[in-house]
Formats: sequence, structure tokens, C-alpha cells
Amino acid sequence: MNKQLTKAEEQLMQVLWELKEASVKEIIEQLPTPKPAYNTVSTIIRILENKEFVSHKSKGRGYIYYPIIEKTTYSNQSLQKLVDGYFDGSFKSMVSFFVKKNKVDVNELDTILKIINDKKTEK
Repeated sequence: MNKQLTKAEEQLMQVLWELKEASVKEIIEQLPTPKPAYNTVSTIIRILENKEFVSHKSKGRGYIYYPIIEKTTYSNQSLQKLVDGYFDGSFKSMVSFFVKKNKVDVNELDTILKIINDKKTEK
């Protein structure tokens, strides 16, 4: 999988990842106001099906949609694209950027270091 989602597509995927499965109406209920039109959401869902992020099953006269790409799979791919595109593929450069520019809290750094150390001891 190496497909990117638009902001609108990603917003609908976030809802589907949360709900596990939903009709277009149920997806719209989870979206912030102002709510998009039913046809707009329906069109975006069909695009997500074409991109092979979503599938559906029949229920009554309508469809229930569900994700076929896991959120972690998409997150990992998106993060790798970010690292490759903005930090020359260097995770170290990305972390350094966020520490310097975003004033990462000391407690967050301690937590990150703990995760790194735990990962080292797993090997």
C-alpha cells in the first residue's frame, strides 16, 4: 500500500477506524458541524473503496462500510513518507527537528528515552 489520502478521505477513515463499521448516515453523525452532504460522504466512501481502503457489505437496502487497511499500517506509511520527504529519510533528523522547534517537554523526552531503552533490551 502506497496510497495517500486527502484530508476529507482521512477524516472519514478516522471515523471508520473508530466505529469498525458504519453506514454513510452513521459516519455523518460522527463528523463535526457543519455536516457534509450525504452525497459528498457517499462519493468519498466510493473513492476509498477504489483506493482499497474500504469495503462494504449489504444491509437491507443500503451498505455498511468497513476499513480493510489498519490504522497502524496507514500511520506507519504516512510517517515514513513524512520522514523521507522532509528529513531525507532520517528519523534522527525528524526527532531533532521536533525537539528544537516544538519545545518538547522534558517528561515527554524521558518517556521517549524509556521506549528506546525498552526496545534495546528486547533485542
